[in-house]
Amino acid sequence: MSVFDPLLAELTTLRPVRHFGRVSALRGGMLLAQGLAQTARLGDRVRIARGAGGGLEGEIVALGAKGAEILPEGPAEGAAVDDPVEHLGRNLIAPCDAWIGRVIDPDGKPLDGRPLPRGLNPRPLRAPPPAAATRRRLGKRLETGIDAFNTFLPLVRGQRLGLFAGSGVGKTRLLGQLARGVAADVVVLALVGERGRELRDFVEDVLGPEGLARSVVVTATSDMPPLARRRAALAAMAVAEHFRDGGRHVLLMCDSITRFAEAHREIALASGESPGLRGFPPSTAHQIMALAERAGPGSEGGAGEQGDITALFTVLVAGSDMEEPVADILRGVLDGHVVLEREIAERGRFPAIDLLRSVSRSLPEAASPGENALIAESRRLMGAWSRAEMMVQSGLYAPGSDALTDRAIRLWPRLDGFLAGTAAKSVSDSFARLQRALEG
Repeated sequence: MSVFDPLLAELTTLRPVRHFGRVSALRGGMLLAQGLAQTARLGDRVRIARGAGGGLEGEIVALGAKGAEILPEGPAEGAAVDDPVEHLGRNLIAPCDAWIGRVIDPDGKPLDGRPLPRGLNPRPLRAPPPAAATRRRLGKRLETGIDAFNTFLPLVRGQRLGLFAGSGVGKTRLLGQLARGVAADVVVLALVGERGRELRDFVEDVLGPEGLARSVVVTATSDMPPLARRRAALAAMAVAEHFRDGGRHVLLMCDSITRFAEAHREIALASGESPGLRGFPPSTAHQIMALAERAGPGSEGGAGEQGDITALFTVLVAGSDMEEPVADILRGVLDGHVVLEREIAERGRFPAIDLLRSVSRSLPEAASPGENALIAESRRLMGAWSRAEMMVQSGLYAPGSDALTDRAIRLWPRLDGFLAGTAAKSVSDSFARLQRALEG
């Protein structure tokens, strides 16, 4: 990177011509602007001058013969008819290597108090995924440092995995462990709608200096307007694509898709779209699927070999309802899902993975025949314990009634302890521990 690159990047943001319109009407939380017909495009950014109220940015969410409908990014109090509206152009972000180790907002501005240079090549927040016919297949299995993911739920390069959990079951802790433990060149984290007080805790304690040193954290807190919250996930994906296009392996973690969908719901309803199931408009499914499809393996061949984006998307499920709209939509486009169960967390086992409800679609290809046999045997025993648990706890099961159940009862404490392992040295080390658990 040349010492002049930051200056050149700033020069590219200069606009010799500026286009202005005027506010013609204010209805609820929406503003109607006229005079931008020759320049405005759907999704463009604008800035409304409110006199003593200061500038207010917004996004064009609808266009018609009467003008451009603008959803402001904040309270519109103080805005008036005939206020100037400046057209700012497309939603772009310009990442570069200097962003690694930094915390930024959805517009690419630093949140850690230090200056942040722009890259030379601005990227749109919405981009098509690599061509389906030229995308590579899923790659090799990744080390994670967590026994459950090294064995039962393997994560492979380019995979898209969902973490489905309610609040307070250890989801954030698990994300931090994976951010530190998964082998990747760059980690990009999108914290969408998180509580403001949790950002510093996550960066300093959960992620830690080691994790932050290879990460870009993009965040929009819960008090920010829905446009910013939705843009946080889109910006994080654009940052991940920047590093992928440079040939690197990127671990993308988005927490959470539920808040992304809720932000889109607010925007869509404000712009006039009809609500559907549980208030989510029909466009929600496309928004989620389009975002998820941008992650995954890169294209092979061409001028430059792309890297891969291995993605972890979290979903907040109330009462472990896997059939709620956001969970149901996302599960259909992922390469596996992991369910975190509150009852498991309440008895003190972390990560609180409900193994029998979780699956990685990288199996059986990601494991050897011997490893697949260990996984199958372990799942069979856990299934037997699950079926007999109530009878055992109530004293209704008679030992000797079923050989498989007797063995499951004997080995269950060992298998449950194995699933709590978070200090695995390698995949082979995890399978060796699983083998010893089954020999007990």
